[in-house]
Amino acid sequence: MACNSTSLETYQYLLLNASNATEPGATALPGPLRIVLAVGMLLMMVVGFLGNTVVCIIVYQRPAMRSAINLLLATLAFSDIMLCVCCMPFTAVSLITVRWHFGDGFCHLSATLYWFFVLEGVAILLIISVDRFLIIVQRQDKLNPRRAKTIIAVSWVLSFCIAVPLLSGRTFMEVPARAPQCVLGYTELPAARAYVGTLVAAVFFVPFSGMLCAYTCILNTVRKNAVRVHNQSDSLDLRQLARAGLRRLHRPHQVSVDLSFKTKAFTTILILFVGFSLCWLPHSVYSLLSVFSRRFYYGPSFYATSTCVLWLSYLKSVFNPIVYCWRIKKFREACIELLPQTFQILPKVPERIRRRIQPNTVYVCNENQSAV
Repeated sequence: MACNSTSLETYQYLLLNASNATEPGATALPGPLRIVLAVGMLLMMVVGFLGNTVVCIIVYQRPAMRSAINLLLATLAFSDIMLCVCCMPFTAVSLITVRWHFGDGFCHLSATLYWFFVLEGVAILLIISVDRFLIIVQRQDKLNPRRAKTIIAVSWVLSFCIAVPLLSGRTFMEVPARAPQCVLGYTELPAARAYVGTLVAAVFFVPFSGMLCAYTCILNTVRKNAVRVHNQSDSLDLRQLARAGLRRLHRPHQVSVDLSFKTKAFTTILILFVGFSLCWLPHSVYSLLSVFSRRFYYGPSFYATSTCVLWLSYLKSVFNPIVYCWRIKKFREACIELLPQTFQILPKVPERIRRRIQPNTVYVCNENQSAV
């Protein structure tokens, strides 16, 4: 079943070539496998919704957590929440029934929301990468909470502008039984192909290139400064330590602690980047092949491929909050405190003295120290 396309000519072309497509019963996955995938998607929806909601609640309830980077992480969590609520349930139903029960109009709406929230999440990841690059490589800390809010608002507007053409119905969309979700379909119209190329580039290839460049520069800076810290520690002798006094005696240890903290903070963002790449590279290649390759689109493996890449793309919504609780201690402690007393297995974390650390003081050291 197909939604209305750009023109009657395109629609007739697809109908003429429908005989080349395999029957729905042949392309659909076995019933038990579909049920397993649907149940797994429902579990992802629950975990992603609860995990990302906790992230938003922590940032909202705790003024000390409303730093620029945490506001960006909360926005990323909110986009994942909307993805779990607005798209995943309908895909799970279609996986089980191998039918689209929600009409052609909602087909375009669901596809628009899907790409819209994905675009926003990718934009936030790119903003975080640029911010880390400026702090670590350029030693410039220019992102405060007020600027972060402005950038977040702009990213929402840009993401909507890129995704909204899908709502107009000018791009051919294919719905089950050929795919478990409303997906981009094959077309020969140059305008539609140009738009899809722009959409996929905005969702993956441009952000991936920018983040890869930023992280490559950051890794190079981390490597150089790690060597500097090691050389400075080896060059200190007892005579220099005696002249410097007790305060200088503890400096190598302080530099080592700072290096560990900076490396861990950067590693957390790097893990998010790797997760994004693994989850969205297959989907981006799949979308381009669906629109540009008639052989792939009408091939017998289209349904199975669609199921796998869509399932993997939704996995990113669950991946982010798990990384936060695993890597960020303040988020982990806040999660424990949010649990009711009945479910708190671990002892309650004692209240600590809160102190704000400016990123430029964390990543930039004085002339006697190294910067990461």
